[in-house]
Amino acid sequence: MPERPRILITQKILPDAYPLLQAIGDVEANMDEGVIWSSDELLRRAPGHDYLLSLVTDTIDAKLLEACANTTPRLKMVANMAVGYNNIDVEAAARLGIAVSNTPGVLSDTTADLAFALLLAVARRIPESERFLRAGKFTGWGPLMFCGTDVTGATLGIIGAGRIGQLVAKRASGFDMRVLYHNRHRLAPEVETRYGLTYTKLDDLLRASDFVSLHAPYLPATHHQIGERELELMKSSAFLINTARGPVVDEKALVHALQAGEIAGAGLDVFEREPAVESELLNMENVILVPHIASATYATRTRMATMAARNLVAHALGERPPNLVTP
Repeated sequence: MPERPRILITQKILPDAYPLLQAIGDVEANMDEGVIWSSDELLRRAPGHDYLLSLVTDTIDAKLLEACANTTPRLKMVANMAVGYNNIDVEAAARLGIAVSNTPGVLSDTTADLAFALLLAVARRIPESERFLRAGKFTGWGPLMFCGTDVTGATLGIIGAGRIGQLVAKRASGFDMRVLYHNRHRLAPEVETRYGLTYTKLDDLLRASDFVSLHAPYLPATHHQIGERELELMKSSAFLINTARGPVVDEKALVHALQAGEIAGAGLDVFEREPAVESELLNMENVILVPHIASATYATRTRMATMAARNLVAHALGERPPNLVTP
């Protein structure tokens, strides 16, 4: 009888995924909630497993993959519980014959919800005004107190009009927003019509938008896609929303733009050197900061965990996983 595959889960995940994996293999798991193993710890623990179920905060680099490819059992697949997979050296995995999968689609609505929540919250100064009230400073209504920015009828610029960007545009339609978008490739006319999208060059989008929402994948081409030059093009009354990946924005340039009044504010779910955050941002009332929670609902995180598990199980059973990044 063949040996059961050895499976390592690098972080504690939602419980529905474990039985799927335990049914086909021997599972070892990090069960300390919120604990992310360092690269050295991963290098110590991962070799000798057939499968890894990883998360976007795990560094699965060439050194780790090579170590896992040169032990018995040999690593066969990394199942990433995320849409993005820039935490994995995909080229090294392909060279070593290690499959990689991701979890697309299941978190799109949830992420779009958070992007729009950040947009509304920063426009209407919700966290700032709540802190004011909790501090006991509210003594009565005033006509100038916490005046914010209208969302209804404003212009929204979406950079990266994939699944999530399109769903943000869908939400914007309920606020009668004009929606511009910039993408590596222009969308089909029927998609533009369905979501009320108008294609434009990046510079023109930045100049025209009251809100700019980032949804591009993190690639070498999108590193610091929003930097000093791009921030200077934005309106002084505009807001930047980032639920994509932190390094898409030059965080130091963003701090400067906010300090100089080049833009009005920002809502950030992700950070360039996560979990570190530029210290100046922590003290800015016109910036909303949340700790990478775009997909953080029980239902969505359960769907992500079970999708990652099913990708892994399919491979172990000799089937083609439905969400392969590398063969």
